[in-house]
Amino acid sequence: MHIHHLNCGCMCPVGGKLFDGYSRGLTACLVCHCLLIETDTNGLILVDTGFGQRDVQTPERLSRFFRAFNNIKFEHRLTALEQVRRLGFDANDVRHILVTHLDFDHAGGLQDFPQARVHVMRDEMAAARTADTWISRRRFQARQWQGVDNWEFYAPDGDTWFGFDSVRALIGAEEEDIFLVPLQGHTAGHAGIAVRTSDGWLLHAGDAYFFHDEVHQAERRCPPGLKFYQYMMDTYRSARMRNQQRLRELARVQDGHVEIFCSHDAKEWERAVQQHPVRVDSSAMPSATGKQSS
Repeated sequence: MHIHHLNCGCMCPVGGKLFDGYSRGLTACLVCHCLLIETDTNGLILVDTGFGQRDVQTPERLSRFFRAFNNIKFEHRLTALEQVRRLGFDANDVRHILVTHLDFDHAGGLQDFPQARVHVMRDEMAAARTADTWISRRRFQARQWQGVDNWEFYAPDGDTWFGFDSVRALIGAEEEDIFLVPLQGHTAGHAGIAVRTSDGWLLHAGDAYFFHDEVHQAERRCPPGLKFYQYMMDTYRSARMRNQQRLRELARVQDGHVEIFCSHDAKEWERAVQQHPVRVDSSAMPSATGKQSS
């Protein structure tokens, strides 16, 4: 197994460092951090898709409010499909897509991979289909998954993963060590995606947090722009804050064994791509209890 860290979208809201914590100019820089996992038996697996080809071709299919507020830069080269092709693969090689949630900047590329089975929490799709608030009607764009009919829905129960409830993704004839970890708050069915590697675990936390220091410091710190954006996008704020605290504790206790990153922190993505692609040796995989697989 190889894991590639992709950036499948660029958003540049006004605010610079006051928004993202890093940028020196007038605008900030938010990435769409996705994973492309090469497996031996189950083809390619995507974790989130960022913006898709149709978003780039027809930006108007997304909410005018979010296009303007996030100052989205629509570029074909950043789509997951283009990056899959540059790696020498075809769209049909992507067999599975795991979606942290169905916001417009995470599910835009679903239509680019017609052969893929899409894995998502059942509560997330239910919320997206019944969107009834001003924000929810703009964040969920059903046209992004129109024609996608190969779904796998999950209820928030199953195995325990480092104290979190989790659901093992059902992928192919043989199960990969990939879990959906419910992290409700940002949306009703938001989930992190945990992937076991030879060096430990990767946890793609999606939008459970937006800035590195919210989880990777003893005391939470977040730039005012991102703090406002998270507040604006909250479905269940108390649940989001509670899950952030749980992630902060996990990062502290499992430092070096569980690598946690979110969707939009550019520095986290840059650090990830500086590392070599991860090879997974199944004979040496640590379990979620910290023990080696037998």
